[in-house]
Amino acid sequence: MKRFLIFGVSAILLASCSQAPIPPTNENTSRSSSVSPLDRARGDTAVSSASSTSSLIANRLPLTARPLAVPFSPQAPFANWDALHEESCEEMSLIMVHHFLEGTDLTREQAEQEILDLVAWETEHGYPMDVTIAELGTIAEQYYGHRARIVENPTIDELKQLLANGHPVIVPAAGRNLGNPYFSGEGPWYHMLVLTGYGWWNFITNDPGTRRGEDYEYRFSTLLEAIHDWTGVKEEIQKGQSAVLVLEN
Repeated sequence: MKRFLIFGVSAILLASCSQAPIPPTNENTSRSSSVSPLDRARGDTAVSSASSTSSLIANRLPLTARPLAVPFSPQAPFANWDALHEESCEEMSLIMVHHFLEGTDLTREQAEQEILDLVAWETEHGYPMDVTIAELGTIAEQYYGHRARIVENPTIDELKQLLANGHPVIVPAAGRNLGNPYFSGEGPWYHMLVLTGYGWWNFITNDPGTRRGEDYEYRFSTLLEAIHDWTGVKEEIQKGQSAVLVLEN
């Protein structure tokens, strides 16, 4: 009888422990700024509270997200790596996302002509050779008519959530931090690329800096730590803000 009572008490205690799980933790919970530079420029004071959604993200994210159908072209479509094409990662990233939003294909011939046209337009409107992520957002609005949204200090989960929701993400980066073996030399000081999906451990990208850049994968931590906006001085790119660009029709 005593053995039966001891067994019963033990079972109750075990059942009680199993009903009190430890709350999950997430290492990627540093919060992003809730108001973008573009929104502030428009006088838009609407604030989306990142902290209020952080507890929901982990429960709603799919474990993987197949790459979005973003058409790919390297920034030098015909391997002409002259001064113009070496500095055209911003334009090519924008062009790829534009064609995704329009649901149109992108041939190498189109990509070449669109880079030339876009660079000519930027020069005419006073944009420098290297532009910040906010400037690229303004260009997207003025040139293509898309709506641009800047996400500051994004976490891995927030980037995954954007992708899971069907939004390609344009990322400015300290190119040499990416460690892409297909870059020439050490790689560019400043670079832009497009996130299209994610796997178990990696972001999937369209990286225009190499002809092998379609569906190129970067580890989550490598990509996140490389996000730095243009500062105006290439050697100071590590001081650039962490911010990314999302476009919508």
